[in-house]
Amino acid sequence: MTPTSPQGGPAILPISRRRGLWAYRATGPERGGRCFQVPSRGAWTRQGGRSSWPWRTTCEGETIATMIPGLRTYSVSATARRPLIEFMTGALSEAGCRILHQSEPNHAPFVVTFETASGERMGLVAYAFLATRTPTKNRPVDERSFQIKYSSKDSYPENEHELWQDEMGMFTTMLLGIDPVRGFCVSADPMIHSPTKFFIRVEFKDEQATEILKRGWYPWERAKKNAMNHSHRFETLVGAHRGGFLDLVRFERAVRGTDPGDRYEIAARHGALPTSFVDRAEEPSILQAASSHPLVKQFALSPDEILDLISGARRLKMAVRGWVAEEHLRATLALAPGVTECERLDFEGGPDLKVAWRGGPPLFLECKNVGRARDKQGNARIDFQRTRAAKGDPCSRYYRATDFDIVAACLHGVTDTWEFRYILPPELAPHKICEGRISNNVRVDGRWTAETDEIFRLAYASKGVAI
Repeated sequence: MTPTSPQGGPAILPISRRRGLWAYRATGPERGGRCFQVPSRGAWTRQGGRSSWPWRTTCEGETIATMIPGLRTYSVSATARRPLIEFMTGALSEAGCRILHQSEPNHAPFVVTFETASGERMGLVAYAFLATRTPTKNRPVDERSFQIKYSSKDSYPENEHELWQDEMGMFTTMLLGIDPVRGFCVSADPMIHSPTKFFIRVEFKDEQATEILKRGWYPWERAKKNAMNHSHRFETLVGAHRGGFLDLVRFERAVRGTDPGDRYEIAARHGALPTSFVDRAEEPSILQAASSHPLVKQFALSPDEILDLISGARRLKMAVRGWVAEEHLRATLALAPGVTECERLDFEGGPDLKVAWRGGPPLFLECKNVGRARDKQGNARIDFQRTRAAKGDPCSRYYRATDFDIVAACLHGVTDTWEFRYILPPELAPHKICEGRISNNVRVDGRWTAETDEIFRLAYASKGVAI
């Protein structure tokens, strides 16, 4: 006998029961993919001596959107998209994960939940697109790309799409270009790209694809075309071989909300993660000293646990890295000849250090870490802007030349040593849009000096002070 739904209809089978209610799945073809008969909200009735609930049909896309509030879904070609979801679930399975749920390939973004070999449960919302190498007229012959698009342009008159983020941190959002044939993928920062327009291409080169396959993991920086005035001018892309896909999911979860420079640095140190530990047998004195620190008692955590906490919390780690650079700068300047005062400052939005030289009035310094990658000329780069802008004033994210007397660049990101270069703020290029502000795209070039005597003399001279 052919099964039917409570309201009749072909090929409906019960698949689950929750709180006493049965859900039904259509086993025959339904437009829009898998469709279900589920009890709807309404009055319970008795008809012809039988008890019944009002029923309604819900399909896969609606089910995902209901399961994840706020997630906008798009109808896509299942045939074209199936290799993408198979790449992700296959890579996770090969890494020892158990797939708990995967959405159908006819609705995007794809939702996958899984359990790792260690029992950790994770969720993934993937805006995934096919990465191809298609020769195109007037384009470089070595170019590869993936195109961010769903359906046709006419389907979305407004053409502005938010890439969903889980504020609870249970799901990790990824923006991916996948080459299922060669077995690698490229991950872009979904927060930098949100909101996005459809039919935008993300390009990369044959050289980068080769490095991904050779190394298994490869980050690089890409200039953003037509970037908005208040947005970053470059982004960090991270490529991973199929065998590194689980690491890529964990990476994207850890770096959510970081700027492109920090994203690059963390990706470049992929092989050194997680945080290395000290051998207790070889370094008992170090561990004993660390265990006696007041924070160990205050936090009720071991030194290893505190360091792991810092390592695993992306924003905390970035903040600590900035403070570490400031402390190394303070220690460096305190030993500089002629310095009579040197102290760290802790004011929201203010300069980082106050220094006096040869008894002169105080000078205020701003300390910034350089990014991990150099430009084509070999210069270190600084993403020179505040973490956020004031509400309604996007230009407030950029500094004025009068906000401090000296800018100090910490070169640890490119040299792995705590060394510094200095420049006066007026020497930096102005922002192209925000009048009176300094450009956020700063290069540490030949104008910067490593000599503290020189920079202090120049700073005092600019203030009309003779020392």
